[in-house]
Amino acid sequence: MTLPEARAIGDAYALDVVAVQALNAGSVNSNFSVHARSGERFFLRVYEEQDETGAAAELQMIRELAGLGVPTPAPRERRAGGYVGRHLDKPVGVHPWIDGDISCAARVTPALAQRLGAALAQVHRCSSALSRIPDGRFGVPALMRRLEIVDGVNRDYADHTALIRQRLHRYSSATTPLPEGIIHGDLFRDNVLWQVARDGQSELAALLDFESASKGVFVYDLMVCVHAWCYRSAFDLGLVRALLRGYHEVRPLTPEELLAMPSQGALAALRFATTRLTDFSLRAPPGVEPVRDYRRFLARLQALEGGALDPIIKEGLS
Repeated sequence: MTLPEARAIGDAYALDVVAVQALNAGSVNSNFSVHARSGERFFLRVYEEQDETGAAAELQMIRELAGLGVPTPAPRERRAGGYVGRHLDKPVGVHPWIDGDISCAARVTPALAQRLGAALAQVHRCSSALSRIPDGRFGVPALMRRLEIVDGVNRDYADHTALIRQRLHRYSSATTPLPEGIIHGDLFRDNVLWQVARDGQSELAALLDFESASKGVFVYDLMVCVHAWCYRSAFDLGLVRALLRGYHEVRPLTPEELLAMPSQGALAALRFATTRLTDFSLRAPPGVEPVRDYRRFLARLQALEGGALDPIIKEGLS
């Protein structure tokens, strides 16, 4: 994006933009840091896949979540009203910049995991107050279509796509109803910012990137966080316990949700194995390892199926 282009976008938001810089963040959208003459800094996103209706729904939802106390930067309103701008016929959203750090895996402590769990529960508790919750884009039918694309492009992955299909059929056939509402769907470490407080403790500054947010099962969303925050070469049960403790203090888990953790965690692992295949493995140049390896989620799946979380489930039900 050129500076004149950024200035034109900024003008629609009553911003006098003086600098723009592309950010190496995200796998789908184009993201930029923009500086205004006032000294303020903003985050600018160009939606590469969502249409204007989808972007408008997401930005409205983020505004409502921020108003309900969720730590996320509300979108800036345009001069003409609404939140969606345009750039090269693509939707745009602008948010105030939030300073903070992304935690690497080695720095995830039980204290961080507990705070993260509480923040996720806070999002889930907002469900009844939202004006609209969008449908998800990563349901089983959509994942099956992605697997068909993989098989059509490269048969080297056929054994793993067959495994993923079989497991999707198995775990999506469960009929036990579980609490549902708004889920983030993608609360990985790079979508959470932390700031160091005066006492030296890391405090959660912001939850970011609600593009995958949709109506879904709460414990599925919780298991996405278990995968993202509590797994290295194996599940760290201390981190899992802390994450669940933080969540439970804000929104108590039911016994049915605890029992569903392995199956919902399997669905989460299968979702990310599939999207890592289509978004990274298929796009990697020949002979170059993909930036994100889908096989790490198949390893998580194997661990779940081997009973890795059984001790925690038993503790929760005793």
